[in-house]
This record gives sequence, C-alpha cells and structure tokens, in this order.
Amino acid sequence: MCLLSTNRMLDRITDSLERYMDLLSMRQKVVASNIANADTPGYKTKDLDFQSHLQSALDGMTPQATEVAGLNVKTDGNNVNLDREARLLAENALRFNVASNLMREQLRLVKEAIQEGKSS
Repeated sequence: MCLLSTNRMLDRITDSLERYMDLLSMRQKVVASNIANADTPGYKTKDLDFQSHLQSALDGMTPQATEVAGLNVKTDGNNVNLDREARLLAENALRFNVASNLMREQLRLVKEAIQEGKSS
C-alpha cells in the first residue's frame, strides 16, 4: 500500500472518530442539561437519536437534540427520568472511552510509521 493511500485511509478514520467524539460531547451536554432541569416545571427531556445523528455527523451535518417521546410526565409537566439520564451518562462515557482508545491507537500507528520512515 502506498504512503498516500495509507495517509488518506488514516485521515478518514481519524476524521470519523473525531466526528463521533464530537457527537458524544454533544450528547453529554444534552444529558447534563436534562439532569440540570430535572426540577424545572414543564421541562421536556431532550436527546440525540444516536444512530441517525451519527450518520448525519459523518456527512458533516450538525445534529439537533429533539424531545423524547413516551416518557412519564410528572404533575408539573416535567418528564426527566434521572435513572434514564444516569444510564445515558454511563453509556456515553463508555463510548467516549472506546473512541479515545481508538484515536490513541491511530496516533500510535502514525507515530510508528514516521519513526520507521526515519530509520529507512
């Protein structure tokens, strides 16, 4: 495989991981906002449909949070479920950890390729 095609492949992988991590960051902010508004009367839970928004993010579009349907609404009109939000935070943290490990591995591979190129 030539260096140019390897570089393009790494750029695509790195770019995809970067967009994925940006989406995870956006979701973290949305979930944190939900938790912060757990006692705000009338507040409606928002989220990112992760699967569809991931494709949008990879296509260069900016995902938008939308209200979550089907949640139990309290008497004050708020529908934030703290158990759901805690689960989403844990899931998001796990996904971010995996993505950052993949990014770190990509950078290690690039560094290794550079070092091998210098010794040739």
